[in-house]
Amino acid sequence: MGRTLTFNIFRYNPADPDSKPHMDKFQLDETERMTLFIALNRIREELDPTLMFDFCCRAGICGACAMVINGRPGLACHTKTKDLPDEITLMPLPVFKLVGDLSVDTGTWFRGMYQKVESWVHTKKTFDPSAQETRMDNALAEQIYELDRCIECGCCVAACGTALMRPDFLGAVALNRLARFILDPRDERTEKEYFDIVGTDEGIFGCMGLLACEDVCPKQIPLQEQLGHLRRKMALAAARNLLPRFLRKDF
Repeated sequence: MGRTLTFNIFRYNPADPDSKPHMDKFQLDETERMTLFIALNRIREELDPTLMFDFCCRAGICGACAMVINGRPGLACHTKTKDLPDEITLMPLPVFKLVGDLSVDTGTWFRGMYQKVESWVHTKKTFDPSAQETRMDNALAEQIYELDRCIECGCCVAACGTALMRPDFLGAVALNRLARFILDPRDERTEKEYFDIVGTDEGIFGCMGLLACEDVCPKQIPLQEQLGHLRRKMALAAARNLLPRFLRKDF
């Protein structure tokens, strides 16, 4: 016979003036191969139809079901209840605007991030729809793809100590995004232009190096490796600008 699981779930609807933040308790019988996504759907269908949480793909691709699971950000669809204790506490992701209960608005945050890092290929070339695609070395394409695997779930942002204290901090996901464009040979931005975006306390120098972002990433993207690469690259760019002009070529 399976376990009886107890779920402590954060409840609050900011759109309802009578709603107050509180925790609700639900109990479910555990079934084989149950995930938190399945459990939450059962709670909504069998116990409380007003429960709010986000989901879409159920396959760890959309990132919509991210939440704080027993104090750790993660995806509900990827988290099996067999790996959790009998009592499970679910909270919404911090940093992002709360929609209600476990649902948060990550879209507004990510849209703002895109604008800050100018998340598009910068080129002076005129687009020709009839031209062949720009050829790229396979190894380089794989490097870019590795960083493009980010599903923008927001787990790394929610786990970041700096992001929790500073709303202006770009976060690991933004730095990873910019690292992707630095690798892309189609992007024509200069080192100075990149430095102006991330070479501040809001960017690479604001990170405390706690490694929580990489620790909770459901796609296991090497976020700290990218941060280290960006720090070295931006530090060299800054040093070049401080050197006398006639020495810069040899630096």
